Amino acid sequence: MTSTLQRPPVRPEPPEAAPAPRPRRATRARLRARALNYAWLAPALVLSAVVQLVNLGGSPQRIDDEGTYTAQAWAIGAFGEIAHYTYWYDHPPVGWIQIAGWTGLTGAFDRYDVAVLAGREAMVAFTLAAAALLWALARRLGLGRPAATAALLVFTLSPLALQFHRSVYLDNVATPWLLGAFLLATARRNQLAAHAGAAAAFGVAVLSKETFLLALPLLAWLLWRYAAPSTRRYTLTVASSVLVLIGASYLVLATVKGELLPGADRVSLVDGVMFQLADRDSSGSPLDAGSLVSRTLGQWWQLDPVLIVAGLVSGVAALAVRRLRPFALLLLGLTAVLLRPGGYVPVPYVIVLLPLAALLVAGVTDAAVRRVRHPRGTGTAGRGLRLAWVAGVAAAAVVAVPLWGGQLRGFLRADLDEPMRQAQDWVETNVPRGSTLVVDDAMWVDLVRAGFDRDDVLWYYKVDTDPAVAALLPNGWQDVDYVITTDSMRTFPTAFPQVSETIANSQVVASFGEGSTQVDVRRVDPAGLASADATTAASREARARAGADLARNPGLTLQGDTRALLESGMVDSRILLALASRLQTADVTVADFPISLGEGDAVRRQVLVTAEDGSAAGATTAAWFADLDGPAAPDASAVADGGVRVTYSVAEPAGLLPGVG
Repeated sequence: MTSTLQRPPVRPEPPEAAPAPRPRRATRARLRARALNYAWLAPALVLSAVVQLVNLGGSPQRIDDEGTYTAQAWAIGAFGEIAHYTYWYDHPPVGWIQIAGWTGLTGAFDRYDVAVLAGREAMVAFTLAAAALLWALARRLGLGRPAATAALLVFTLSPLALQFHRSVYLDNVATPWLLGAFLLATARRNQLAAHAGAAAAFGVAVLSKETFLLALPLLAWLLWRYAAPSTRRYTLTVASSVLVLIGASYLVLATVKGELLPGADRVSLVDGVMFQLADRDSSGSPLDAGSLVSRTLGQWWQLDPVLIVAGLVSGVAALAVRRLRPFALLLLGLTAVLLRPGGYVPVPYVIVLLPLAALLVAGVTDAAVRRVRHPRGTGTAGRGLRLAWVAGVAAAAVVAVPLWGGQLRGFLRADLDEPMRQAQDWVETNVPRGSTLVVDDAMWVDLVRAGFDRDDVLWYYKVDTDPAVAALLPNGWQDVDYVITTDSMRTFPTAFPQVSETIANSQVVASFGEGSTQVDVRRVDPAGLASADATTAASREARARAGADLARNPGLTLQGDTRALLESGMVDSRILLALASRLQTADVTVADFPISLGEGDAVRRQVLVTAEDGSAAGATTAAWFADLDGPAAPDASAVADGGVRVTYSVAEPAGLLPGVG
């Protein structure tokens, strides 16, 4: 029996796998989407940047709070200190540390004569960052590109937003960190890192401005809502740990400095927190027309009633839109905190509301337009409500365009800060170095940079609140030479008793602007205002007698209204002495007793001599006046304005003429 051996069947080689097709279509789609994103985002950011930057120093007029945060940022680089006065934990320092980072890296303080403008430049950078993050958050929440762009433009171009975004407020520093935290909390990928980043960003926001802690419930909800169920426990644990660690760093700072708990003759973190939470004076009731909160709300309303109404209505309407509901609850909750009776409401509180209002107005409108265009069984009533919403938004836009246009023209063209600059220039030109000044913090850095010693330039808020500053004034207001008053100093006349007493014993020597922008330079008389008034009256009578005698001198030629000024006692006694001395050797022609800008009807302390002995006054005349010594010695003598202008200091010595003690 034979057997046949058979070879196993040869299996055919499998065909080579066809190369996977390149995902060209998906790549093209991603590139197209990115191009569309940039096409919508970039022009809106450029427009926002232009509006923010044009006339940055002209409107609004800089205020005390801006000067404080700017001065604290400047002190970090200039003195290596965390603040220009005793740091007392009123706010965490992270906000102005970031401002110092911007100004240090960009050299902003070297580019501006007005220090606050360096801080405002930093605000533009933070606002543009916040605008880009708001756009990205809107897209993450499902808004279309037009709606996201509309949210961005409302956030940056509303007059209410522009007023506060240009100003140096810590809230502006915190806003991009808050929006970044929301954006990271809604991430779908790499959630462990994203949620840790969200917690870190939120921690920086709170350490930039502590009131942003009120947004913690929304962040916690977003982290819970968007976390994958399988990893939620881990991501929330990591996020919580990061947030606690960042918050604890502030406690560590206070502990290391020995300033965590209250103690004798020292500041403390506990005292700072208690001041912010319980000890600050109430802003009053919104129903009281004279209350601080009522004035604050009135200021917001005057700037942009359209956004205020639209934002609140959108907040209510957004409760019906699931993806927007948490943001609506935050907006309405923050509004309720604002309107609570008996609490303190800071003026820049509105800054945290602005991105939420812009997002909700755009988001509700976007949802309404989509449902109108693509109805899904919403019924006639629902469709009608959405059509009404779209029509209402269109009507609001019609109202907003001319309103915003007028307001924006003011921001882009008005120079509201001119009185402040004029007052600073006057002080730098006329007030002797070594004088003690009480000032609005908005000009503190500028005066110190102009050569005044930092211990001689006193921020008015510290005069009544800082023992270290009080020690510089052992005799109280009598140790002050000049006080420069602004609207912020006039707004709280009873809150600072020593400053009020200083003002009460001073006289205006130069005034600039009017209304809320007015800035007055006032000279303090250590003998008191009553004594100063009596001395002023006696001095004017003595100058009038001496001036009338001088006017009768045949060698003196008087032009224009110079004779009337001499005979009415309106010419400084030092000028009278100098002219009397010169008339002993030459005939003199006086064309004018010029008045400096801001001095109004003050005693004239300048004289313009145009001729001597029939020849034009020139370098020889200027040299003669410059060589005078004693009380008749001028501050300056120079050829100018077709003659020789001789200038004396603003402080006229007493007792130069008979009849004045």
